Amino acid sequence: MRSFFYRGRFLFIPLAVAAILSLVSFVVMSLWNCLLPGILHVGVITFWQAMGIFILCKILFGFGKGGGPGRGHWMRHRMEEKFKNMTPEEREKFKEKLQNCGHGRWGRHGGHPYSKYWDDAKNEEKES
Repeated sequence: MRSFFYRGRFLFIPLAVAAILSLVSFVVMSLWNCLLPGILHVGVITFWQAMGIFILCKILFGFGKGGGPGRGHWMRHRMEEKFKNMTPEEREKFKEKLQNCGHGRWGRHGGHPYSKYWDDAKNEEKES
């Protein structure tokens, strides 16, 4: 009995993927045709165009790895560890180097993304 299901998965998995892709494409087509012609004055699309749009979006924006806990924050933790192990002189050199990098492109957005760690490091120095 188990061998039947084991062999059947090679037929079931592609059919399930095709069914899910078809369902999602139908939803994309329906939403597009119900909303966008009235809002943006664009034309209606076919099922195959909707499938193409969906696949293109998955290629461009990712396949659902998500931003759950522990994802996407590896750089912050890495920088935090790096600052913990630096001397105050190294921290200042690093801060100057990053502030000069990119010609101040972070200035209009409220500072450099890692400025929080510099401030934390300065506060730790004062407390010590």
